[in-house]
Amino acid sequence: MDRWRGRVALVTGASVGIGAAVAVELVRHGMKVVGCARDVAKIQKLAAECQSAGHPGVLVPFKCDLTKEEEILSMFAAIKEQHKGVDVCINNAGLNHLESLLSGKTSSWKNIIDVNVLALSICTREAYQSMKERNVDDGHIININSICGHQVIPVAEAHFYTASKYAVTALTEGLRQELRAENTHIRATSISPGLVATEFISRASSNNPDEVAALYATRKSLQTKDIASAVTYVLSAPPHVQIGELVVEPV
Repeated sequence: MDRWRGRVALVTGASVGIGAAVAVELVRHGMKVVGCARDVAKIQKLAAECQSAGHPGVLVPFKCDLTKEEEILSMFAAIKEQHKGVDVCINNAGLNHLESLLSGKTSSWKNIIDVNVLALSICTREAYQSMKERNVDDGHIININSICGHQVIPVAEAHFYTASKYAVTALTEGLRQELRAENTHIRATSISPGLVATEFISRASSNNPDEVAALYATRKSLQTKDIASAVTYVLSAPPHVQIGELVVEPV
């Protein structure tokens, strides 16, 4: 990770869960991390903790609603002005609403697409443009996918979410092909975790806390630090090595 020291990473959805763990880990390795979320207060608390711990990097909180393109573009403009640009983009933000295909709300489906697919794509485009205009040829774009991006699980309320993660799988491979066609060494990676102990399921199942508790009680789960380690593993690969897909599951 030494070659990333002092360079700039954007982590979306950095206030809690996987995003928070990834942001802190990159700061620990000396990176300047712009962590964005709607709840910026939590990132500010993380930033203070990183500073108190004496980590060599810095966490820069940024308030951004990823469902609004104008806010994403303003964020990238601010990063350009204050930090020159993005060298690493971690598209972590994601959400689910428990809506089946047969009775789900259109508004919920649109929200899933806005965050899981469109925001990811906009951040990817803007990150690439940031790298290109500064002649950065060794940048990295990492999409935090899901095991649901590779198999359709028999849970009706997860089917639309699963479709959004299949889109992430396709988008990452499409990105890899486009980067290759541009003759750049910027790399693209999809990291697909299994069940991770975060607030993600609790948020989607806020009306059924007992079901959430039962899920974690009956199945092994990964910790957020496991996914943060996966991110640093991918970033640490030699520049000529591209890890296109990394599936991480609990055993």
